[in-house]
Order: sequence, then C-alpha cells, then structure tokens
Amino acid sequence: MSTWTAARKVFTGDSLAKTIMRTSFNNFFVLIVTTLTSILTARMLGVEGKGELAAVLFWPTLIGSVLSFGLPTSLIYNIKKKTGTTEELLSLSLWIQLPASLLAGAVAWICMPMWLSGYGADIIQLSQLYCAAAIPLAVLTALTTALSQGLDRFSVYNGLLFYYPLLNFIGLVTLWLMGLLNVQLAGTVNFAASLLALMWAFLRLRKHMNLRAFRPFTRREVLRPYYSYGARVYGMELMGTLSTQTDKIVIVALLSPKAFGLYSVVYALSRVFNVVQNAVTNVTFPKVTGMEHSKIVETVGRAFRISMAAMLIVIVPALFIGRYMLGLLYGPAFLEASLTFYLLSLECIIGGGSWILASAFNALGRPGLVLFRQIVAYAITVGLFFICTPIFGLDGIAIALLAGACIRLAFSLFSFPMFFNVPLSRIVFDKSDITFVIQTIQKKRRKGELKDAEFASHG
Repeated sequence: MSTWTAARKVFTGDSLAKTIMRTSFNNFFVLIVTTLTSILTARMLGVEGKGELAAVLFWPTLIGSVLSFGLPTSLIYNIKKKTGTTEELLSLSLWIQLPASLLAGAVAWICMPMWLSGYGADIIQLSQLYCAAAIPLAVLTALTTALSQGLDRFSVYNGLLFYYPLLNFIGLVTLWLMGLLNVQLAGTVNFAASLLALMWAFLRLRKHMNLRAFRPFTRREVLRPYYSYGARVYGMELMGTLSTQTDKIVIVALLSPKAFGLYSVVYALSRVFNVVQNAVTNVTFPKVTGMEHSKIVETVGRAFRISMAAMLIVIVPALFIGRYMLGLLYGPAFLEASLTFYLLSLECIIGGGSWILASAFNALGRPGLVLFRQIVAYAITVGLFFICTPIFGLDGIAIALLAGACIRLAFSLFSFPMFFNVPLSRIVFDKSDITFVIQTIQKKRRKGELKDAEFASHG
C-alpha cells in the first residue's frame, strides 16, 4: 500500500477511530506551533517578560470559561438530541453569554489593578484592554467550537484550533524579524489571530449561523431542556476550569512574574502528553451521545484503556529527555523548573484519562457525578496549594495538581460499579483491546490493499 493511500485513508471517513486520529494529528501540529511560539516568546522576552505576557493572556481564558454556563456543551448535546434548530439553540446562548461577557469585561477592567498588583502599570493597562476585547471573543469561539462538534464538522473544529496558534506564530515571527517584539505587541497579535480564526469558522458554518440567532427566543420545548442540561453540566465544567486555572491564580497572588514565566513554559511543554487524550475526549462525547448505555460504556472504556496504555508507554522515555529539551529549547534559565515539568507531565496523563471517563457520564445524562468529583478534588487541591506552595514553590503547585488528578481518576473509575453496575475490571482491563487494535489495523490494511488492487486494475 502506497504512502499516499495510507495517508488518504487516515484523513477520510467519519468513523470514531478516524475522527480521533485526524484530531490527534491536528492536536499534535497545534502543539508543535504552540511550542515554537512559547520558545520564541521565552527567548525574546526573557523569563520575566514571558510571565508578564502569560498574565495578560490568562484572564480572558479564565473568565471566558466561567461565562460558559454549560451552554456550549448543552449545544452539542441538544443538537444531537434534535431538541431544536441550531439558530434557536444559538439564540438561547447568545442572549445570555454576550451581555454577561461585556459586563465581565467591565468588572475585569476595574479589578485588574488589584489582581495584578505585583506587575507594572503598563502590564495592568494592557491586561485591561485585552480583557475587555478578548472575553466576548472567547465566548463566541467556545460556542462556534461546540457548534462544529455538534454538527460533526470536525474539519471546522480542527481548523479553528489550528489556525489561531498558526496565525499567532506567524505574527510573532514577523514582529521578531522586524525587531518589534514586546509584550504589548505580542498581546495584540494574539487577539488578532483569535479573531481571524473565528471569522474563518463563521464562514465555514455560515449556513448554520444567521441573524435569526440574535432574536429573542422562548419556545419552551427547546428552552427548558437546553438550559436544564447546561445548568447541570455547568457546575462540572466550572470546577474543571477552576481546577486547571487556580494554579495560575495562586502564582499571580503568591509568586513573582518570573515564577509565572517559568511555570507557563513547563506547563505548556508538559501538555504534549495530552495530545491524544484531548482528541479522544473532544471527539468521543459528541460521537457517543445518543447511543445505547451499554455502547457508551463500551466505547468510552475502550478509548480510556487504549489511550492510557499508549501514553504511559510514551512518558517513560520522554521524561528522560524532557530536561535536556527544556534547556535546549528555552535556555538554561528555565532548567530550575525541571522537577515541576516531570510532575506536571504525570498529572497531564492521569488527568486526561479522568476526562475521557467523564465523557461517559455526560453522554449518559449524569454530569452531576462529574461535578461532585470535581468539587472534592478541587477542595483538596486548593488546600494543598496553600500548604505546599510556600514550602516548595512551583514544585508544590505541581504536587497539588497531581494529587487532584489522582483523586478525579479514582472517583471516575469507582463510579462505574457504584452507579452504573459496570464491573471495575471491565473499565480497567479488557484483553479484547489488543485483539481490537490488531483487527482494526489488519482491516485497514486489507481495505487499502483492495483499493490499491482496484486502482491498479483500472490503471
């Protein structure tokens, strides 16, 4: 089978496995571009400048996630359930989220001097401007991403995730070549890249998005299930946001811009181990929603086991070269955070596995279980933040995050026998997984050989 045929087979078709494969490839390329961007800004701005830029970009990400109200996930769920048209569902989101985002931008403007009290006046002013503009943009991006997932338009989903970091990187390289790269212009380029990527997605989804989505809408048979599911899933997502962002809040509050610069680099580098698991989570939920319960458990369980096995195999050699790559790519100044990198890498894999399992609870209509899991894990993690950070610094933050990830994974695993009467052994281990992987590879190979033979006979 030719290389071209093999590549074409991966990037065509709408099956779950092929969609996960394409999304994994996309996530990998996004990771490469993001890493190159991180290297460029770290090298050109230095450790402290890197921390200042991270502080500017951090707040819209956090606030935009808080303002989701569970509606992007509800959009996916209700599109699959055919609760209403996409215009009706988008209307229910926009009339709540857009006003909330504008109000949040005003609050952020007022509170920013207090939130960034350890930073310079120029960074505070830049953060105020960036928040006011970027928070509504983050809300619209999340809704557009969810719409593409709900419609199974994963080419748009992957493109939206890829074009933003690519355009950002191109803009930063241009500034660097012109000798103009600084924190202020880097923030401006980041916003412009996000806006252009969103406009591209709007064009691709334009037949599903029109001005009718901005009209008030009150049809109860659509409104009630849409908001009800959003409210149930919002608590879970809010706890997920807080569990992944509180570490940055603690760094801003307790540590220096230099510490934020170190942490932003090693945290981003550690996310390399989450490429496949993120793809599995983002694809599996919209794909399995609406299936029979037994099929959801079977599909999610298999995705969890195979992805965890693959990542645990990869992490062992990767950690050996991680410290070397950290110094080579970012410079010797970042080596003092190497232990933090090791701990965050392990946390990334364990936490990624827990989110794959959480997609089963969401698809089964039980997001409350994930909410309870997040609350317990978050409470313990925050407590460890304030115990470990003053003692161990950045390493203490990584220890707290790792402990939280372990708790989330343990709770998710034991929820299956407790709430769904599914034996734990069925989730943790299934010898048929090996047979499944081998048969899938053989099946793809046979199909490729048949197509090659057919092509040759017609050639």
